[in-house]
Amino acid sequence: MEQLVGTGVALVTPFKEDFSIDTIALAKIVNYCVDGGVDYLVVLGTTGESVVLSKKEKQLVIDTIVDANAGRLPLVLGVGSNNTAAVVEELQDTDLTDFVAILSVSPYYNRPTQEGIYQHFKAISLASPKPIILYNVPGRTGSNMLPETVLRLANDFNNIVGIKEACGDMVQIMRTIKDKPANFMVISGDDFTALSTVLAGGSGVISVLGQGLPSEFSQMIRFGLAGQVKEAFALHYAIQDGMDLIFKEGNPAGIKALLEAVGLGTAVVRLPLVEATATLKKTIKSFLNTLLKTMV
Repeated sequence: MEQLVGTGVALVTPFKEDFSIDTIALAKIVNYCVDGGVDYLVVLGTTGESVVLSKKEKQLVIDTIVDANAGRLPLVLGVGSNNTAAVVEELQDTDLTDFVAILSVSPYYNRPTQEGIYQHFKAISLASPKPIILYNVPGRTGSNMLPETVLRLANDFNNIVGIKEACGDMVQIMRTIKDKPANFMVISGDDFTALSTVLAGGSGVISVLGQGLPSEFSQMIRFGLAGQVKEAFALHYAIQDGMDLIFKEGNPAGIKALLEAVGLGTAVVRLPLVEATATLKKTIKSFLNTLLKTMV
């Protein structure tokens, strides 16, 4: 899927001070990403705090993003659970007209075997009317989807078109890239491994920092895909401290603090997450000021 090569961003769900969804800020973030050169948008992922949104609120987020995007960029929808039957039901009940693919996380908390992970995604593949991007994030799920399982799924199901790989292990990532089918995409799910994944033969990234620094991040990935290694690493090192900072107190607390600093909504998150500390906010502002001087 060529439309999903490059930089995707996992959009936040901005909240007002009363914890209600700030649709105006969300629309501004969409426009900021489009104007910054991002290639596609990921809706209702982990960064979007989807697990603390009601069904009605999720629909509000979808409608707001679809309206603001106005068909400019491809959209990917997060549809995942540790309950296989619930994912299948959601796929059957959700209008996916505006989305080019779904992003589905490997089951969390249950800690299934590799065979269990395979059977979970087999059921989703058989139920999904849209292409599927697998999502491996062991730090959140408690289990690691190994390359053998990924490759088995990639070879067995035509509508499983890629993986968002957030294992943080470049050896594992390279094993998948080495043996994957030609059209299967390996997409970095970690900002830190994004450039390395691209240079190793991956298709791009689904980024968190990318929505706060869309121009810099998407240009770094474009350089990487074009083999312009020196230019790509120059940008990587310019924004590397930002990658550290936005995860220092958890995601999306950090990226929301950065977005607040650039005038795009508040840093408010919903429990059990808590807002970034004043110290982190100050450090993020300092990073942004330094970056601005560097980029001039």
